[in-house]
This record gives sequence, structure tokens and C-alpha cells, in this order.
Amino acid sequence: MFVALPARVKRRPRWATPLLFAALWGSFVVAIAMPEAEQRALMLDWGALTGGLDSGAAWQQALRDGTLGRLATAVFLHADWAHLLGNLLFLLIFGLPAERAMGPWRLLGLFLLGGAMANLATVLSIGTPDRLVIGASGAVSALIGAYLALFPGARLGVVLPLGLYLQFVRAPAALLIGLWAALQLLYTFIGPAFGAVAWAAHLAGFAFGGAFALIARRAIARRLRRKRGF
Repeated sequence: MFVALPARVKRRPRWATPLLFAALWGSFVVAIAMPEAEQRALMLDWGALTGGLDSGAAWQQALRDGTLGRLATAVFLHADWAHLLGNLLFLLIFGLPAERAMGPWRLLGLFLLGGAMANLATVLSIGTPDRLVIGASGAVSALIGAYLALFPGARLGVVLPLGLYLQFVRAPAALLIGLWAALQLLYTFIGPAFGAVAWAAHLAGFAFGGAFALIARRAIARRLRRKRGF
């Protein structure tokens, strides 16, 4: 499932992905332990709201009062267990190999910036004001985009139901991720039944992650050469 680096590369412990995993899990546990009114207030105080960045003056005000930072803090808030667990699963699948290649600090930057840009795309794309935007889906989508750019020839493990049996197979990552991206694009326009999911955040995060990895690929290559002792 993961792309292995050459044997000569010294594999240091990866801490950024576990740290993000713990932060997402911990923030959710803290939130659900609160009374409902306090939990709602937390979401409104730290989540991103639509309709607030529709002019230059609104941008200046958001910069002055710090509310622009909600685009990043919203990444650590989730609506329910299903929302959280799906993001944690994809964080582990794509975050660990991406961190091995790009390093922990670059991965943290990608996650936070990718999540903020994805939430910004959602805030700007939803016309209705005061809609709450939360979740790490956009940040995780940025990791997926970076993974595809870093490992275009990788293969991912897939479990297929074949009658009464489950068959584990390996499929090209480009194919699976391409199908996933196509679904996000389709769901963006499919109608209000999917309105609770910010599909625009998935697409924006994915595009940002791919661009981030391509721009940083020379620095990543230099980092890998240093680790190999070249």
C-alpha cells in the first residue's frame, strides 16, 4: 500500500501524522464531553462561517480581529464519529508515506494550509451566510493530492467483495484517487441531498496538495538525498 524508500535511507520516527491524529481525536472527545450549548458555542467560536469574506473590507476586518484563523481551527472540529473516523483513516493511509518523503514540518504545513484553503473555497462557494464549515476533510484531501504527486506509480490495497468472500487486491493509486476525485466533482453538482458535505473543500484541498508537492519536489528530493548520505 505504501511506497517504501530505499534500504539505505535511515527511517526516523514519524511524529507529525500521529500528532495530527491525536489532535483531531482529542479535540473531538473534548467537544462531545461538553454540554450541548457549550459545544455549539465552541463550534461557532472556532469553526468557519460562510458569508463573512465577501468584500475587501470584510477581509481586512477578519485579519484584524483574527477570525480569519478560523479557516484553520475549523479543521479540528467534527460533527460526529463517522465524520471524524473517516478523516482519521485517510490521514493514516496518506499522511504516513507523505511524511516519510517530505518530512514532518512540511507535512504539518501542508495539512494546516491545505485545510485552511479548502475551507476558504467552501466559505466562498456557499452563497447562504452563517453556515458552519468544520472538519478535516479538506486537509486530508490535500494529503491525497500530495500523495498522488509524490507517488504517481504507487499501488493501494483494496478489499473487494466477491460473493461470500473478500478479496484483497492492489490497484494503481492514480486510478483509485482519480475515481475519488471524479466523484467529488460529480457530487459538487448533484444537488441539495448532499448539501451537508462540503465537496468543494475536497476538490480545493486536493488541488492545493498536488500543487504543494509539485512546487516542493526539489526540496523534497534534496531532503531524501541527505537522508541517503549522498
